[in-house]
Amino acid sequence: MEYADLLNYGFVRLDGHMADDASVVNAARVSFAKNDLDKVELTDADKGLINFLMRERHGTPFEHNAFRFHVKCPVFVAREWFRHRIGSFNEFSARYSEAPNQFYLPDLSMVRTQKGKPGAYVFEQADMEVSMNALEHMRKAYEDAYTAYASMIRDGVAKELARTVLPVGMYTQFYWTVNARSIMNFCSLRSASTAQFEIREYSFAIEKIFAGIMPITFNSWIDNGRVAP
Repeated sequence: MEYADLLNYGFVRLDGHMADDASVVNAARVSFAKNDLDKVELTDADKGLINFLMRERHGTPFEHNAFRFHVKCPVFVAREWFRHRIGSFNEFSARYSEAPNQFYLPDLSMVRTQKGKPGAYVFEQADMEVSMNALEHMRKAYEDAYTAYASMIRDGVAKELARTVLPVGMYTQFYWTVNARSIMNFCSLRSASTAQFEIREYSFAIEKIFAGIMPITFNSWIDNGRVAP
């Protein structure tokens, strides 16, 4: 899988990659001048080496590869994503281009209540009336915000200023270039049950793409507790 539709307008797409499990083995064995640049099939010894590196958290051999993702997600998801300063980002700019009229609305079943203290919240599905009211409030807020934005654009207000009324539920998109070690770090946190539902959906999609490109590394990561080396 190299593409996934997510939420109501979002997606994750693998735009390109330079990555395979052999890159981990060769990066590790160059220390002993024993890397095999023609290696295609990994032996049991190679697989054991990857597992050793993962288990002992020798992380740098997992950095000699690259994945380039194209992501479309709500702004609030992107802001959580960008906190992981472990890759390169280029994002859509509403300073230069007119923002599309696309906003995130959760499924009715994903409207949730929040209880507890910071760091130990418990989320529960809201009852039907609360959920329907919440979605109506969101629709109205989005409609009012975009109407104001579009009106200012028509009046000639600069895009960089007009955009200030747009909410964090608006969709943005960006390119993310990252290595396997950083993917494991990202997914160990954002696929966790404590992560927000919306970014978890994206993290699960990243995991599936990663597993398809570097299956031995991925399985070793799973087997060793999903801890980034």
